[in-house]
Amino acid sequence: MTKHANQRTSVSTLLGAAVVDANGNAFGHIREFAVSPSIAPAYIHGVVLKGASAKRGDRPSLVLITDLQLTSSGAMQLRESAQPVALPNDDSYLLLERDLLDQQIIDVDGHKVVRVNDVDLVWENCQEDGPDLSLRIAEVEVGLRGAVRRLLKGLPSTSVDRIACRFSASVIPWDFVDLIDRDPARRVKLKIEQDRLSKMHPSDIADILEELAPAERHALFISLDEEVAAEALEEVKPKMQQALIESLDSEQIAGIVEEMDPGAAADLLSELTDERSEAILEEMDPEERQEVEDLLEFSGDSAAGRMTTEYVALPADAFVDQAITALRDFEGDIETITDVYLLDEEEKIIALIPLVQLLLASPGTPLAELPRGHIVTCNVDANGRKVAELFDKYNLRSLPVIDHDKHLAGVIHAEQVIALLRKNH
Repeated sequence: MTKHANQRTSVSTLLGAAVVDANGNAFGHIREFAVSPSIAPAYIHGVVLKGASAKRGDRPSLVLITDLQLTSSGAMQLRESAQPVALPNDDSYLLLERDLLDQQIIDVDGHKVVRVNDVDLVWENCQEDGPDLSLRIAEVEVGLRGAVRRLLKGLPSTSVDRIACRFSASVIPWDFVDLIDRDPARRVKLKIEQDRLSKMHPSDIADILEELAPAERHALFISLDEEVAAEALEEVKPKMQQALIESLDSEQIAGIVEEMDPGAAADLLSELTDERSEAILEEMDPEERQEVEDLLEFSGDSAAGRMTTEYVALPADAFVDQAITALRDFEGDIETITDVYLLDEEEKIIALIPLVQLLLASPGTPLAELPRGHIVTCNVDANGRKVAELFDKYNLRSLPVIDHDKHLAGVIHAEQVIALLRKNH
């Protein structure tokens, strides 16, 4: 065997390619590429062969890539020690031709859904007396080049490459690919991680959900972690929210709703029938349920209907270190917090301390001694237009909402106002 340093190839090129045994006799032809995500998600574990003389109904053989070698002409040959086995029929592997070609995938770098035309592969460790051969998954082809390769399959590979190279490449590195499987249980079985998807911004996940067909959308949504699903659900339109949860039982929805901002959860439940909404509330933890039920009493267009009850408020005699502890213990969306509110014994706002002031002060400093922001509030009954006017007039990032007794009832953040303005335009 001679040296073949990092040869590039593709799934469409190798499909149907012949494999010979250690004596050079025909052994079979490649019909699939098996990947074991739990072992090496970026490498082909083995190729699936169907022998030319095999009987109808015979199980195809699985040959590990490490049991192959490349001849001087580039042909694939079994090593003398190779021991092919029957391909398991229990979905133990991800099969590229079946599970990837012509299928939709998520480009987690480009934040979009695309369809796979081909998969680029790289032979590695192709040298005489070197380490075991490996076949790495380099990238997926989503443009015309991959489509042309598939279309011209069967012609000599040199001719196919010459024609395909006339078209510009449109590829996604394998590291940026997240698979969509209609059966989330199979995804779990194969141990396909979703770390890359879960790190995307919730708005991007929402856009991806809206791009998918119903079956794929449902499969992807129910495979998400509850916290990630809740964040994505807050970003999609009401009609899409209902489509995503309509096939889930009340217990599943309750787990997701508990992770949502209480205001967003109330908005979601208000769009459902009373019977469905009540069934979901019954499955929620008492504390979260009470917060949502309180918000459901208000009109959706009122300030109370748009506020969240997740904010950081402390007694008037609190110190900086207590505020820092409260921020660390805060269970809501910490990114929305811009100020700490100081309240008197009647739960009325007496001061607003910008977070930046906490960074500049020593831990033992009383909060009441720090520079304060201007207090601008609105009543729980204020309509959306009034809320937007206050944000615009005072360049607010958040707006405290007070009840009829001047008690702090909740906070409206700028993102709620932006959503309101987009909805009205």
